[in-house]
Amino acid sequence: MALTGRKKRHQSIRKKVMGTSARPRLCVFRSNRYIYAQLIDDTKHKVLLAYSSSNLKDIKEKKKIEAATEVGKMLGKIAVDKGIKQVAFDRAGYKYHGRVKALAEGARAAGLEF
Repeated sequence: MALTGRKKRHQSIRKKVMGTSARPRLCVFRSNRYIYAQLIDDTKHKVLLAYSSSNLKDIKEKKKIEAATEVGKMLGKIAVDKGIKQVAFDRAGYKYHGRVKALAEGARAAGLEF
């Protein structure tokens, strides 16, 4: 099966970015309606934490970039509360702009270090 452009880029990124229990991988998935973020420990193959814009109650009033920033802040806040300070950012083949950049900046504002 042939891979699309984003899938090829994601494979290339995944060869280099690895998550551990001390520094999990912050993986982003962007759909047309929502944005999802997960903290993943690749050594144990476990998702440590996940948050998405579908969890936000007032999603209808927010624009997509504002929702992505809010998801980054909430994920960062929960991660810092659990004792996770550093993460490896995995943009999953998406360009680093728009909603992906807003999520990363929100996570940094909450205290996560990339």
